[in-house]
Amino acid sequence: MSLQTRARSSWAARLPFFFGWVIIAVAFVTMALSVTARTAFSLMFPPIVDEFGWDRGLAAGAFSFGFLVSAAISPVLGRLVDRRGPRFVIEAGVLIAAAGLCSATLIATPWQLYATLGLLVGIGANSMSYSVHSQFLPNWFVRNRALAIGIAFSGVGVGAILILPWLQSLILTEGWRAACWKLGVIILVVLMPINLLVAKSPEALGLLPDGERHVAGGAKKRPSNIVDRQWAAIEWTVPRAIRTGRFWWLFTSYFAGGWIWYSVQIHQTKYLVEIGFAPMLAAWSLGVVAMAGIPGQIVLGALSDRFGREIVWSLSCLGFAVCYLALLLLADAPSQPLLWLMVLSQGGLGYAVATIMGPIVAEIFEGPRFGSIFSLLMVALIGGGAAGPFFTGVLHDLTGTYTIAFALGIFFSVVCAVGVWIAAPRKVRVVARSVG
Repeated sequence: MSLQTRARSSWAARLPFFFGWVIIAVAFVTMALSVTARTAFSLMFPPIVDEFGWDRGLAAGAFSFGFLVSAAISPVLGRLVDRRGPRFVIEAGVLIAAAGLCSATLIATPWQLYATLGLLVGIGANSMSYSVHSQFLPNWFVRNRALAIGIAFSGVGVGAILILPWLQSLILTEGWRAACWKLGVIILVVLMPINLLVAKSPEALGLLPDGERHVAGGAKKRPSNIVDRQWAAIEWTVPRAIRTGRFWWLFTSYFAGGWIWYSVQIHQTKYLVEIGFAPMLAAWSLGVVAMAGIPGQIVLGALSDRFGREIVWSLSCLGFAVCYLALLLLADAPSQPLLWLMVLSQGGLGYAVATIMGPIVAEIFEGPRFGSIFSLLMVALIGGGAAGPFFTGVLHDLTGTYTIAFALGIFFSVVCAVGVWIAAPRKVRVVARSVG
């Protein structure tokens, strides 16, 4: 073989790696802006409540409403990804989220809050964040799957630490309407062009996933990681999946995960201000939560590739439980150490659930209908994300404190961990450590 032929062969072997990481880079930026757009509701929440004098349950319900509708349309998004590809869905999400943020500047009544920052931003963010990316990013990697997804999803932390304090500064100096308008324009201008690079799978470009290669006869060679061959041999469809106990344990776990994740995210800023922390510090703490998620998602994703999904999932649930406990203690003894404990446990441990929720489902229900099955489980996660903030606000309105709501967060953290252990992806496929 000539040197030129060897060079071409070497370059061809690197193509899956190169294109895979281009996709990860685009996902990193998209996640940074899309999730921040949804998280920004936590910053808009206090000035909107103060300006209009609405009950917290009513105002927080806008976020929950958008999440609830997002949950309802998740199966539709799954089918659209299967049929039209992720690029179509993400670009549509960019337009919808930008429209919601820009039109929010005209809010004067509760229904307008629900329609803009609730419905449009909720649907738009869901169409270009965790739900959609978790359906196609696993296609690009066989080895180091959770590590790659962890790097992509760590964009959420970078976006939060860069954008949320800037937004809070805008809110304090120019008002929440100016903040909505500018964020909407940035999303439109940045995300529309770069997502033209997105592809559903390497096969769509005539490539193989990184970590998979051809052997003699053109066959594909994958890691031998199947434990339950009978289960893995089934061609999983939605009707078959929903008749299994594993599906419903994952459904329960993902619902609890959405509850604990978004309940604290939406109410955290208002709570910290109420117990004595400065508004800018409260905004920075929300950003630092996401920043702590950067190394947390990457490191814990890599650890889950080596030691299994259940262990890392449990560590993430423990992070949320500690976060809620710290919030409860802060009410009686506001202090910087407790604030940092709350921030680091929530971001450094808790946010890793996003990194491994896709691989967990892929290892149990791998197959051509994975996207549709995963989208149904996202109904559970988004449904929990819708119910949690709403009931947290209602419980506060009824009792005058967050004590019961935060205690409920600890309970759901336990439920979240138990569900994945019972579903047991380790008993279907062990984590692939290398390609032989």
